[in-house]
Amino acid sequence: MTFVPDRPAGPPAWRIALTVPGGLADAFEAALEADCLALSAFELEPDGAWTVEGYALAEPDRGRLAARVALAAAGQGVAEPPLAISRIPPTDWLAETRQAFPPLRIGRFFVHGEHIGAGARPPATLPILVDAATAFGTGEHPSTAGCLRALERLAHHRRPVRALDMGCGTGILAIAMTRLWRCPVLAADIEAESVRVARFNAKRNGVAWQVKVVRSDGYRDAAIAAGGPYDLVVANILARPLAGMAAGLARSLAPGGTAILSGLLRYQEPLVLAAHRHAGLCLKERLVVAGWSTLILG
Repeated sequence: MTFVPDRPAGPPAWRIALTVPGGLADAFEAALEADCLALSAFELEPDGAWTVEGYALAEPDRGRLAARVALAAAGQGVAEPPLAISRIPPTDWLAETRQAFPPLRIGRFFVHGEHIGAGARPPATLPILVDAATAFGTGEHPSTAGCLRALERLAHHRRPVRALDMGCGTGILAIAMTRLWRCPVLAADIEAESVRVARFNAKRNGVAWQVKVVRSDGYRDAAIAAGGPYDLVVANILARPLAGMAAGLARSLAPGGTAILSGLLRYQEPLVLAAHRHAGLCLKERLVVAGWSTLILG
């Protein structure tokens, strides 16, 4: 699932869906992006059609949305796909997610909600307490799991002095970095709700003194510049924003520093890698979890 940075305060009420030819999901995601709080794209069959779904708080403008889809289809030289818009029945989505949120063992990390007692923690693990929230990041999504695995790999041969979690959501990756290295971490997000949730999670995990959370639109905020340069930057966002922020990342990264990028599918790698190569960064390693790529650059 692809999450649009970052998350609003209420549950989605409308679903938008269309089926598109293979390899064109990215173009049609862009057509839906302005109206949706979250997007997903998944393959229906190998080398076949894809379903693109969007979720919105308010009923979308059908005419405007149809026009964007038509433009996307014309730009790709394909027939306009049928557009389905439906209302999602009201539900207590946070309560349901809590009930369906089992603890996760991801490498050495043990990610769990408050409903899992301390006694259930496996020995020799690094605990991260994160409940289902109005911000993205509970460890269940492959992009978050990929970042956690990448951090653990780096722990074998790197010890950052300054770290940055860009697009922090719940703050799970910032907390993970403090668990591994006990280093100061600056966590940043464009949404005030994510900043609130990340600060809350840092406090309840006992690392508020190490994790500073700020509201920031990418790397342009003064707090980002003041805290750098960074030995390690983690950005679990979306493919297009990652590509657009490549130059800012390169400026914020210390010489010899490492960047971990996620939130992209395998077919989106060329877009992200090309932008970062142009900014002077090279691919060192990739991890793929359930079709989602996590890239380690330096």
